[in-house]
Amino acid sequence: MKRFVASIPLVIIFLSIIAAAQESPKPPDINAYAPTPPMGWNTWNKFACNVDEKLIRGAADALVSSGMKDAGYHYLVIDDCWQVSRDGKGNIVADPQRFPSGIKALAAYVHHKGLKFGIYSDIGTKTCQGRPGSRGHEFQDALQYAAWDVDYLKLDWCNTGTQNAPASYKTMRDAIDATGRPIVLSICEWGKSKPWLWAKDTGNLWRTTDDIQDRWAGKKKWDEASCCSNGMLDILDEEADIASYAGPGHWNDPDMLEVGNGGMTNVEYRSHFSLWAILAAPLMAGNDLTNMRPEIREILTNKEVIAVDQDPLGKQGVRAAKNGDLEIWSKVLADGSRAAVLLNRSASEQEITARWIDLGYPATLSVRVRDLWAHKDLGSFKDKFSAKVPSHGVVMIHLQP
Repeated sequence: MKRFVASIPLVIIFLSIIAAAQESPKPPDINAYAPTPPMGWNTWNKFACNVDEKLIRGAADALVSSGMKDAGYHYLVIDDCWQVSRDGKGNIVADPQRFPSGIKALAAYVHHKGLKFGIYSDIGTKTCQGRPGSRGHEFQDALQYAAWDVDYLKLDWCNTGTQNAPASYKTMRDAIDATGRPIVLSICEWGKSKPWLWAKDTGNLWRTTDDIQDRWAGKKKWDEASCCSNGMLDILDEEADIASYAGPGHWNDPDMLEVGNGGMTNVEYRSHFSLWAILAAPLMAGNDLTNMRPEIREILTNKEVIAVDQDPLGKQGVRAAKNGDLEIWSKVLADGSRAAVLLNRSASEQEITARWIDLGYPATLSVRVRDLWAHKDLGSFKDKFSAKVPSHGVVMIHLQP
């Protein structure tokens, strides 16, 4: 009897441990933060370091008035140069000249417009423009961002020395999760350590290449020692072999859109946008929203093309066929249909043929074809579909059996 009585406290302790384990909060499902590729607008491609609260408020207004919010662009992200120092307690300080109302008030303005607010930092000691980075301040910064009601954090990879990328970004992910705020984490590590292999449970999107610049093709050195910025097609080619790593909540990021910034033609911008959509890429615009030509607005707000990017199955498109400068890129959609881009890289108009067998359909299948830029049903076809495609242009189609 004594032996039985003595064992009762042990039983109670054991049951308490089990109960505590059952009551402890589960780690957040970060993939739920971005079930489809994030869409929004970022300051960097057009404005670089020239950012202030007037610009951000104007961009928020323009996202709504232009129809971009209705088309799905919900994140407004301030890139580098909003921060200037740390205070005596180590807290990150926004530039008081450029952001006199403070970041929290600016986030409130963005949220009032029905948008989500994003901010930028760097996992190293300094940002790419020499502002304070988050190294050694990860939990402190995460608490500050949560207090400011930040919804999206872009985290760069400058001034990192010998840091280990997976461990460094995991530290910030843990810091974000500890705040309890569901913040989308955009890993901007430039693909140096192949983040598609390790970042699925750390970030919601990860850069796969060096930076894009506003041109059709061609790599250019930043300086004699540092390579390279990429033309649009150079980035496209680097996406071809990593499609299987993308999916709901975790996306390959081929960098932000250059649509409307002046370095390419309207035909090339339409190609750029179509290809990013077939890649299930995050669609982060970076043009001047307050001075947007109708042709650019038409590209960025094409809801049929955006629907391909945002398809809930979350499959990244692949290069299904290639014949020299003529290519077919194809993406499987949730209802079993396909989207395809007929891409002409050459300097002259070409006829391109998409064959059903390359798209995963039997040749005998009757398939309805719709042109997503002409917004026109083209009829039913068996075996193949052919179209004339302008130089540096695309024909983007939806194929429904």
